[in-house]
Amino acid sequence: GIQSKERRSAARPTMAEARAAPSRRLFGFAAGCWEQSEREFQYVACDVLGANAARLETHHLARLQALITTKSWWDTVDPLASHVVGDMVAAHPELVVVMDTWIDSDDFWLARTAILHQLRFGERTDAKRLFAYADARAEDTEFFIRKAIGWALRQYARVDAGAVRSFVAQHEDRLSGLTKREALKHGGG
Repeated sequence: GIQSKERRSAARPTMAEARAAPSRRLFGFAAGCWEQSEREFQYVACDVLGANAARLETHHLARLQALITTKSWWDTVDPLASHVVGDMVAAHPELVVVMDTWIDSDDFWLARTAILHQLRFGERTDAKRLFAYADARAEDTEFFIRKAIGWALRQYARVDAGAVRSFVAQHEDRLSGLTKREALKHGGG
């Protein structure tokens, strides 16, 4: 039950130490945090990994997959997806093939990660891939997938609202009401 501000303040020394730590230690730290029962430990691990995402290499994606699929919930999956996996894919474009497999995963948290990994890309968003992922999971009944598609489309609407409106119109019968509302919330509608 620690508030974000207090958690971040308490974690400042950890964040400072993490900047100098080798990447293997970052994942050792994250694994230790994931073993704790309190969610705040996982939040600190997400913050540490997010702050150091630029130093991660392609082979670290397997370690991230383990974190994404363990103790999974939106509060850890989303920052890992948009701040860590997204940064890794941007730095190592060859990782998009992994996202192309995750979108079809039976583990909806991996599919959610694939959908959200471009969330902060803005103008650099691969719109074709974003729309393909949204199309691939358009009929998914999982709330967290429906919400992710809408959120990703809403973010992309800041770049190309017309493309988002067009996609939603073309897939009107396949997208959930939640997805459409989210996608068209700000500028897409």
